[in-house]
Amino acid sequence: MRGVIESFDSARGDGWFVAESGRRFYFHCVTIADGSRTIPVGAAAIATPHVGHLGVDEVTAVAVL
Repeated sequence: MRGVIESFDSARGDGWFVAESGRRFYFHCVTIADGSRTIPVGAAAIATPHVGHLGVDEVTAVAVL
């Protein structure tokens, strides 16, 4: 799905992805597709949605377009 990186805290290594539908998804830096541990806030991106182990909506394979 397409969306935007809403926020990213490099000290904690996590952030929020907002889909085009407006739905928010949590992500951790280990799910950034290129293997980096940071991603620019405000960047257009794609990601794969799923429900995480705590029942929270999350995305994986996060990649900047």
